[in-house]
Amino acid sequence: MDRLKEKLKRSYFFVNKIYLFFIFIFIALEDLSLGIYYFIISLIIYIWKTLRSKVPIDVEGKFNKETFVYKKTMARELKLDLWTPSKSETKYPLVFFCHGGGWISGLRNQPNNVSWCKYLASKGFAVVSIDYRYGYKNSMEDILSDYTDALNFVKRNHDKLSIDRENIVLMGLSAGGHLSLLYAAYHTNKQNKNFMEGIKGVVAYYPPTDLNHIFITDNKSIFAKFAAKTTLKGTPVEKREIYNYYSPINWISKHMVPCLIAHGKMDTVVPFKSSVDFVGKLKELNVKYLFLVHRKGGHSFDTKMKDRATINILERTVGYIKKIMD
Repeated sequence: MDRLKEKLKRSYFFVNKIYLFFIFIFIALEDLSLGIYYFIISLIIYIWKTLRSKVPIDVEGKFNKETFVYKKTMARELKLDLWTPSKSETKYPLVFFCHGGGWISGLRNQPNNVSWCKYLASKGFAVVSIDYRYGYKNSMEDILSDYTDALNFVKRNHDKLSIDRENIVLMGLSAGGHLSLLYAAYHTNKQNKNFMEGIKGVVAYYPPTDLNHIFITDNKSIFAKFAAKTTLKGTPVEKREIYNYYSPINWISKHMVPCLIAHGKMDTVVPFKSSVDFVGKLKELNVKYLFLVHRKGGHSFDTKMKDRATINILERTVGYIKKIMD
């Protein structure tokens, strides 16, 4: 029975919520107005769950938050939020945080990201949470340039922002984890020391490290495939070199900074295999790493689950960040 449940949860029908669509069609055929009510209620429930999504560790105290424009494009201003334990003359070590959303959605200040910022600030870190352009009208290179410009803005203004520029950890969730790993892997591979100045390591939760894995048979997520195809302007069959170029696993070298990778084995959006292979490459090249696995966790387990395993992974993440910083 347990195997059947697990297989169902990983099925195309379940992963993409197709059953909700069938329920809507069935109700709408019986009574159109009732079907519309069902749709509205389902939407409200989804929004409510999204707004309540947060890490399962409550933090106390007040934190200082400031918002800055780090870049202006033709279409919009790109902003970042700086969270610190308090406003003081102290220079805090920095966690440079990048949200997920498949490169086509997500906000720096949505509830799950804010909960991470507060949690990390409660542990004595400054946290910078950034926005970046989406992949609909922009390329992966545009998104990476935003990531780089935000990081450079923080480094340039470290005195004003009370940040210790010699103690920085890059962190990201999902697509944000991909961007963080790609930035570090590429620049350490090329030995671009100015880009890596002050960066002590990377923390990536459920990151796609080989973008080709998004299209493997076992991955049933329509959203993940649509997001990758939209951002990279094609499928791996059409854009194999592009997919390989933007895959962090292909840039790992012996110069890579220490990495913490966290992934749920039940992830149906980014295959668990992506992290397994990445960690294997780190091990092969003798790069320091910590691999945290949630055996029952799916995508975004860190803000959707409240079990002891999730809390343990969060606490070990903070411990690892403190360990790799001076």
